[in-house]
Amino acid sequence: MNYLALGDSYTIGEGVPSAARWPAQLATRLREAGFPLARTTYVARTGWTTAELLAALAVRRGLRADYALVSLLIGVNNQYRGQSLARYRRELRQLLALAQGYAGGRAERLLVLSIPDWGQAPFALTEGRDPALVGAAINRFNIVAKAECRRAGVAWVDITDLTRAAAADPRHFVADGLHYSGRQMRRWAERALPVTSQLLR
Repeated sequence: MNYLALGDSYTIGEGVPSAARWPAQLATRLREAGFPLARTTYVARTGWTTAELLAALAVRRGLRADYALVSLLIGVNNQYRGQSLARYRRELRQLLALAQGYAGGRAERLLVLSIPDWGQAPFALTEGRDPALVGAAINRFNIVAKAECRRAGVAWVDITDLTRAAAADPRHFVADGLHYSGRQMRRWAERALPVTSQLLR
């Protein structure tokens, strides 16, 4: 069983060791639960929007069409750059279709995580960002993502509340004050675990 993790800095784990990335922590817990995951492949980079992930996938070679599990966490950079919800919806639909193809056409093997609320991060506060405005924008993007997952029959896991709850604890952030630590991403993996376990049964 192989796992494909798609996304941006939150998937690749900017600032943390590879074993602390949330997909890596999820894969470890799945193995402990008896699921024989052999390998996790990442297509993710810090700063990527949905369009940039689509472009990377268009030229990427060697991806399979029979991954047992495909996860997607993308959209924060769309929001950060002020891109429209309509564009996000359109490109997310394309990504969900591609992800389903990588999973052998099985939408039930896809998992999408909600966008974290970076407006609660120390970086945003030092930059003078309004947490309420950022949070409201993140909510709008997550509403679109959740609706598209429902439309496509894809599992949705909401982790945004976990990122908001971490705001007062510096242990949940790496040195840049923007990206999340392995401690925080462990909580994402723990929340995704029961959903993922059900998908793989």
